[in-house]
Amino acid sequence: MKGTRPYLVRALNEWILDQGWTPYLLVNAQWPQVQVPEAFVEDGRIVLNINPSAVRELQLNNHEVTFSARFAGSPQWVQVPIGAVLGIYARENGDGLFFDEDEYTPDSAPTADVKAAELPKKETKPRPSLRVVK
Repeated sequence: MKGTRPYLVRALNEWILDQGWTPYLLVNAQWPQVQVPEAFVEDGRIVLNINPSAVRELQLNNHEVTFSARFAGSPQWVQVPIGAVLGIYARENGDGLFFDEDEYTPDSAPTADVKAAELPKKETKPRPSLRVVK
């Protein structure tokens, strides 16, 4: 039986966006196969802004949350197994939903069929630039 967490994350994300607010994910950064920028992890957790204006290629599926974003100006691919998502809430007022940390264990959480090492690396294109032609 599948857990409700992935469905609730998608529903709350849509509701927060419909309100015109900014959706934030609270993530257990110590969960296996979590790929987040370590420099921003505090007390084993990280808060991620998943607003469409802040991320690219956001995927909220039954197994994981993935997207590309910039952290301190550097592009980074983020991968969060659904068991590592501890909550989703609106930045503006804190409305949202927080999950029981014991609902999933690393062994019981649903996993994608493709392992992180097998995922294609996202290629970053050079930034466009202008130059004066005389």
